[in-house]
Amino acid sequence: MQVQTNTSLLPYNSFHLDVNASELISVTTEEDLQNVLNQKEPKLVLGGGSNLLLTKNVEGLVLKIEISGIDEVKEDNAHIYVRAGAGENWHAFVSYTMKRNWGGLENLSLIPGSVGAAPIQNIGAYGVELKDVFYELEAYDRKEKKVFAFGVNDCQFGYRDSIFKSSGKGRYIILNVTFLLHKNPVLSTHYGAIREELKKMGVESPTIQDVSNAVIKIRQSKLPDPAVIGNAGSFFKNPVVDQAKFLSLSAKYPEMPAYPHEDQLVKLAAGWLIEQCGWKGYRKGDAGVHAHQALVLVNYGHATGKEILDLSSRVVESVHKKFGVTLEKEVNIY
Repeated sequence: MQVQTNTSLLPYNSFHLDVNASELISVTTEEDLQNVLNQKEPKLVLGGGSNLLLTKNVEGLVLKIEISGIDEVKEDNAHIYVRAGAGENWHAFVSYTMKRNWGGLENLSLIPGSVGAAPIQNIGAYGVELKDVFYELEAYDRKEKKVFAFGVNDCQFGYRDSIFKSSGKGRYIILNVTFLLHKNPVLSTHYGAIREELKKMGVESPTIQDVSNAVIKIRQSKLPDPAVIGNAGSFFKNPVVDQAKFLSLSAKYPEMPAYPHEDQLVKLAAGWLIEQCGWKGYRKGDAGVHAHQALVLVNYGHATGKEILDLSSRVVESVHKKFGVTLEKEVNIY
């Protein structure tokens, strides 16, 4: 267990925001976590810091979860159940499963962050969501002061949502996650971008590694590297509208991208909406909207979290004014 006082959180958030924490404690075991929580309550629980916008200093304890370890829990003829510690790097874990030819996570390659943060967002990309490969997780309940197991229904997964982001926000600290992976992978390549990239790669009969490589190429071509430009990936969720709203918008904007969603709803492309409002490539000081992907807000160097938050509010306002659609933030704000 590592303890730091009056320390900068700049190395621990992908926006590269230089805010201070009164105290930072990194825990590597469940026992350390419980010992800390028995003594004091954290103001902020930090995973990989890749989905977080820090707008102020943290006057109190920041608890960084660094619980590691990957274990094969059990298997049957078709599946293998793999448990990973909440502090494991997400893409490194995906790569671990690729090397063993366990299918299910390939479409989620190169998503930044930690394993423990993945269920909170129900991360997803290119037709696959975490809930599709989820088996269970263990989380510490700060209210009951004990560890509980959560199955897929307990997590209340939704579009970029879960109980850990809604009704249970702040109550639970995820310790580990177990995934249900396939020994005989069934590929999900129905997204046009994946099919096009595989074609460019000259791959006719793709493996899970081929799909992973295609996803990585697509993400690298569209999204800025957080190591180079501070960002948290997609800042906003793709909005979901009903059929009436979709028909009204598509009559006015026939070129508007749209995708079928559950319950007869339609998902719109937030990046396209933002771009139509003229924000793509916008910059004021060091806070901006990325030049190649309008869904991504960036810190070009020394922007503050408040400047980025203010910019996001202006984007939301302009999209609502033009389209009558309200964008929701995907990024957590502190």
